[in-house]
Amino acid sequence: MMARARRARALGLALRAVALTAAAAPLMSVVAAAQAPFSISSTDSHQAALTASLNLAWVLVGGFLVMFMQVGFAMLETGFTRSKNAVNTMAMNLMIYPVGVIGFWLTGYALMMGGVAQWPSLGAVGISSHELSLHLGGHTFGVLGARKFALLSVSHDSASLAMFLFAVVFMDTAATIPTGAMAERWKFSAFFIYGLFMSMFLYPLYGNWVWGGGFLAQMGVNFALGHGHVDFAGSSVVHMTGGVTALAGAMVLGPRIGKFRREGAIGLLPGHNLPMAIIGTLILAFGWFGFNAGSTLAASDPRIGLIAANTMLASAAGAVTALLYLWHRYNKPDIAMACNGLLGGLVAITASCAFVTPAAAVLIGAIAGLLVVAAVLALERRFRIDDPVGAIAVHGVCGTWGALALGLFADGSYGDGWNGVGGPVRGLLFGDASQFVAQLIGVTVNLVVVFGLALAFFVIVERTVGNRVPAEVEFTGLDALEMGSDAYPNV
Repeated sequence: MMARARRARALGLALRAVALTAAAAPLMSVVAAAQAPFSISSTDSHQAALTASLNLAWVLVGGFLVMFMQVGFAMLETGFTRSKNAVNTMAMNLMIYPVGVIGFWLTGYALMMGGVAQWPSLGAVGISSHELSLHLGGHTFGVLGARKFALLSVSHDSASLAMFLFAVVFMDTAATIPTGAMAERWKFSAFFIYGLFMSMFLYPLYGNWVWGGGFLAQMGVNFALGHGHVDFAGSSVVHMTGGVTALAGAMVLGPRIGKFRREGAIGLLPGHNLPMAIIGTLILAFGWFGFNAGSTLAASDPRIGLIAANTMLASAAGAVTALLYLWHRYNKPDIAMACNGLLGGLVAITASCAFVTPAAAVLIGAIAGLLVVAAVLALERRFRIDDPVGAIAVHGVCGTWGALALGLFADGSYGDGWNGVGGPVRGLLFGDASQFVAQLIGVTVNLVVVFGLALAFFVIVERTVGNRVPAEVEFTGLDALEMGSDAYPNV
């Protein structure tokens, strides 16, 4: 009897438990439904923060690589110049970095990027920004940024500080280009003034028009010219700006003593250390991956694989075509020109690296290699412009070609929404002639405005403090009399 009673009580408890469970099920469902959105939202928020942090690290690593390119420029330019000017050439490549950083910090970043309100890939929102603009015919034309001077308004925003670092090393690349074209006769005090002018005003001006939301970027929205002037990583903004500035400076400065003789002959003034120049070239090629792939501003962008591959292919094609052309013409392989061909290919692909196929990248680089050779020869023989390292040809000419190449070969597989225009970026050969027009306008503005302002600056300096060292200093060497140092004291 007692056993049956216990079994009955156990059965009753089990039935009550089942009943309670059945009654609680709807309540549990309601609770779970209420909690589910909170859980998903929390996960999404964490993922977004993680992605932004990864992208921030990517931008910084890209900036570090581009900063390291300064070593490459220093070695390349010094190797291509004579030993009596080695300290001076190295000193200019050293000092353009700190001078440029301070100048860009004070005004340059604000004038260039002061109108940019946020960096979406870096998770930044609500940055104080203002773009000085003109309003004509119902359209807005951005001219200059007017916020973020000395980083005061963004001093606690990690995304803005990372972008400052990334932007300043790009500026430094543009600013160091004239140090090669004007080497071996440029007065160090005049160079110092130039560093401030370039970093505080000239580079930021054109940079704002293309990357800071200025009027060249707005041509797509305002006039239906493709996506406006597009330059992914700087063929026109960085390299053409540096190249045309170098052209203006070399014209005002004049050739080195002994370069162009009265009877019309061209004097050979060979560099003193070709191995150093080759090492510098390879360092630049390495740093260029940060230049181009880093410009996605997002490690989460799968396009970085194509960008890196295009960068490598264009550089190789440029080096090979430059070498083979001169080898065929003069029966000797010119390794110095191969270095410049490689750099020309890199410069040319920089604008379009995200928008073109690998086959197009090879073609763009190959054409750049030929352009480098043609431009170096034309500048010397026809225009009597002395450029010891070929900087005008590599950066000015190939930068122009690179910007135009985007307008030809962009294949419509990337760039939806670029500069506020719907749809991907397409070039002339893929159905959008207006994009090529926008690219043409962009390089024309660079040639006219940047060259004009640079020429005016160098003329003013010439009439005040002077651009060039005295003839006896140039003849003896800038190291001994201008710098008070000797690169090779025991030689």
